[in-house]
Amino acid sequence: MTNELMPEGTRAADKAVSTLVLNQKRTMAHSLVGLSTAAAVTVCAVPFSLADGVLLIPLEIAEIKGLAKIYGIKDDENSKQFFNTIVEVGAVTIAAKAAIGALKLIPGINLATSVINAIVGGAIVAAIGEGSIFVYEKIYLGEKSVADIEWVKNVMEATLTSQFMEKVTLIVEKITKLDNPKDIGKILPDILTDVFSHSDSKNPSTKESL
Repeated sequence: MTNELMPEGTRAADKAVSTLVLNQKRTMAHSLVGLSTAAAVTVCAVPFSLADGVLLIPLEIAEIKGLAKIYGIKDDENSKQFFNTIVEVGAVTIAAKAAIGALKLIPGINLATSVINAIVGGAIVAAIGEGSIFVYEKIYLGEKSVADIEWVKNVMEATLTSQFMEKVTLIVEKITKLDNPKDIGKILPDILTDVFSHSDSKNPSTKESL
C-alpha cells in the first residue's frame, strides 16, 4: 500500500514545496514594494513637479527589475520589450496629473501640496510594484510569458486607471482622519502598500479577465 501511495505522496510533497517557495517570493516581493514606496514618499515630499516624474523613473525601473529577479525573470533581449512596456505604461506623467487634479476636487480635502505629491508618488510606485508582482507570478507559474506584451500592457493600464484613483481616494480619506497629521510621513508608506496589496493580489479577477 505504501508503494501504491508513493506517487501521490510525492506529488503532494512537490506541491507543498512549490507553495512554500511561491509564498517566500511573495513575501520578498511585497517587502521590496514597501521599501520602494517609502523611498517614493520621501522623494515626493520635497518640492518639485511630480507630473514630470523625472525623480521617480529610476526608482520605478529599479523596483520592476528587482521584482523580476525575485521571480527569476532574466533581464535579457527576450524580456527587454516586456520590461519597457511596464515602464512606459507606468510613466508617472498622466497618472500623476489626473490624480492630483482629482484630489483637489474632493470636498473637505485640505492637504499640503507636498503631502498630496507624497501620496500620489508613493501610490504610483506601489501600484506599479503590485501590478508587476501579479504579472511576474503568472510568468513564474507558466501561465504567461514575456512574449505576452499586449496582456501586460492591459494589466498595468488597468492598475493605473480607475482602480488607481479609487485607491488613492481611499488613502486620502484615511490620511484626513489621522489624529496627528505630523505622523503622515511615518505611516503613509504602510497605508499605501496595505491598500494596494490587499486588493488586486487577493482578488485579481479583473486582471484575469484581461
